Amino acid sequence: MSANQAIFPAARTAVYEKHRYSAAIRSGDLLFVSGQVGSREDGSPEPDYTDQVEQAFANLKAVLEAGGCSLDDVVDVTSFHTDPETQFETFLAAKDRHFPEAPFPNWTAIGVTWLAGFDFEIKVVARVPG
Repeated sequence: MSANQAIFPAARTAVYEKHRYSAAIRSGDLLFVSGQVGSREDGSPEPDYTDQVEQAFANLKAVLEAGGCSLDDVVDVTSFHTDPETQFETFLAAKDRHFPEAPFPNWTAIGVTWLAGFDFEIKVVARVPG
């Protein structure tokens, strides 16, 4: 595969079309997933932080699946947090549920002041199997 290939989950193309970006780009055997937030089907944030994090992971899994990957194929993660000091314990519990055993992916967590109405965002790079 020489050209980059845009990847979209089947049920969630509107948000990407509206803001003119791809859910993920496959380049060779790597899948670069755009930041996923805890948005409901209508695009609004889940009001509860724990639910927002879980929905972000569900949205991430949908994009990975559309690209032929799973969480097991993730090699690098960046997460963004609007209030890391108060959110981190809840986030770590979710992280441990979704990445329960070694080898764990690389991880960088970044505190930010704005995520367009969301409190958590996660982006990854995965190696496409096969």
